[in-house]
Amino acid sequence: MASFARKLGVFFAIIMSLFHLYTGGFGSLDPWSQRIIHLTLGLAIAFLTYPFRKGGKTGISDVILAILSILSGLYVMINMDAIVDRAGMPSKWDVFFGVLTIVLVLEMTRRVIGLPLVLVAIAFLLYARFGPYFPSSIAHKGYDFERIAAHMYTTLEGIFGIPIGVSATFVILFVIFGAFLEATKTGDFFINLANSIAGKAPGGPAKVAVISSGFFGTISGSAVANVVGTGTYTIPLMKKTGYRPHFAGAVEAVASSGGQLMPPVMGAAAFVISEMTGISYLRICAAALIPAILYYASLFTAVHLEAKRTGLRGLSDEEVPKLAHTLKSQGYLAISALVLVYFLAIKLTSPSYAAFWAIISAILLSFVKRETRLGLQGFIRALEAGAKNALSVVAACAAAGIVVGVVTLTGLGLKFSGMVLSLSHGNVYLTLFLTMLSSLILGMGLPTTAAYIICAILAVPALKNLGVPELAAHLFVFYFAIISAITPPVALAAYAGAGIAKSDPMKTGWTACRIGLAAFIIPYIFVFNTSLLMYGKLFEIIWVSITALLGTVLLACSTIGWFLTNLQFWERILVFMSSICLIEPRLSTDILAVLFFAPVLVNQIRSKFYAH
Repeated sequence: MASFARKLGVFFAIIMSLFHLYTGGFGSLDPWSQRIIHLTLGLAIAFLTYPFRKGGKTGISDVILAILSILSGLYVMINMDAIVDRAGMPSKWDVFFGVLTIVLVLEMTRRVIGLPLVLVAIAFLLYARFGPYFPSSIAHKGYDFERIAAHMYTTLEGIFGIPIGVSATFVILFVIFGAFLEATKTGDFFINLANSIAGKAPGGPAKVAVISSGFFGTISGSAVANVVGTGTYTIPLMKKTGYRPHFAGAVEAVASSGGQLMPPVMGAAAFVISEMTGISYLRICAAALIPAILYYASLFTAVHLEAKRTGLRGLSDEEVPKLAHTLKSQGYLAISALVLVYFLAIKLTSPSYAAFWAIISAILLSFVKRETRLGLQGFIRALEAGAKNALSVVAACAAAGIVVGVVTLTGLGLKFSGMVLSLSHGNVYLTLFLTMLSSLILGMGLPTTAAYIICAILAVPALKNLGVPELAAHLFVFYFAIISAITPPVALAAYAGAGIAKSDPMKTGWTACRIGLAAFIIPYIFVFNTSLLMYGKLFEIIWVSITALLGTVLLACSTIGWFLTNLQFWERILVFMSSICLIEPRLSTDILAVLFFAPVLVNQIRSKFYAH
């Protein structure tokens, strides 16, 4: 049975990838059909691939669940017109299949992602049912299970809402693209390219980790997957060079988390932002570019200064591939990424169409050399991997759809916004702080996409009521949903890095927070100065970008404790204050930054050049 179930899961995975390749290149179906087929196949594959218990074998019960998944999808597909006609008056079969689909989604989420998101979804369902028993600030009249099940299953505001719609039209194709890049060894090219660029520099392997994780993470969309994908190579190299294990794990965790902030792909949540705001995907990429550069500039500076502080050297000539050789032998593999950018930025096509042609180009480019050639088996394995790699996003979006459905049914979004505004007394700084805490807490153990969606529907309205621009509000929540992966006590990316580095998980998590400190500050800055999001005059954007870049570099100096030489405690305080003033882009704060930094600079020059 286990062998049959595995083969059936492979078959459905190939069908799922081919279906999405077809709809990506030749036009998607109507929203109902596209989303239903996407979720139905995802459910079936999940039950056939992930046994009831981890490490167990797929059995007859898993096959039955896969069959029930297909039946629940077929029911709503066949009866779609009738379901729409009797909107608000569901039949008994509507309710039955609605309850069944909710249970299937929750079980899929438990198997693929884990229990935390399941518990969040169940908590929201209980809130919808027992609304009158909650505190008055969020209480509502309550709904019976029939109404809840029908709302989740027979409308586009529940399980088949925006989150699964984004997964079904955009995200799945980028995950398939990532699978083909991996199959054609493009990931190896990114690592070799990063090695060629930074391998010989002081602390070279850490810089390789920053660059390669940035390349890989922008496509992978998962901080933990990124840590595992590139960290198995970079973390041992960092340790071999002399970095302490917890620092090596932290660097990889911060670099991997930041991949979702870097255009052009930015993980799954970027597409959700576009759908929820109505702002074009290209505009979101443009807005995210400068903050992402600041994030990586701060991290790159931190690993460089740590190398200087501890006297670490780079890799030897024998260990570093020549840049010209790397580009000549593997450079053609990057053309598929350029094809993606061409269709997105120049042709201005939809992300799904751009991903389709990027995948086609990756397949064609694989035939340039024998070692990257896919062949029929490689092509099939890539299709299988693409669908299976997407299961975590499918589960997260389906479960998040339950949360969104409860919010639209009960009006919780407005109630939550009112509660936040009441607690903060209308103070925008306090509202931002409470929103940050909400995003970090909800992000603990949840995928970025699910954490962002939940926070966006609950917290963004409160920020908008206080005058925060819509895109800035969404990106603020997006940032903290991402960096929850490096924020203890539940820092999944940091813990993954600690596992590879064989270091203390909590120590690795706090180190990741320290060297990724810029990520906690930058969102506040672009909320109050949208020039960082490329709004306004060109001169203002350039000036703000330069001063903010200097600020993030000085922030890294203060956290590591090194500038030209070791920073004394009072110097670290002044450098930190100077960095904050520079990141906050105003002329008055720029002048303050110079005043704070001047005595440090004088003392550092004296210590470095005149001490002896």
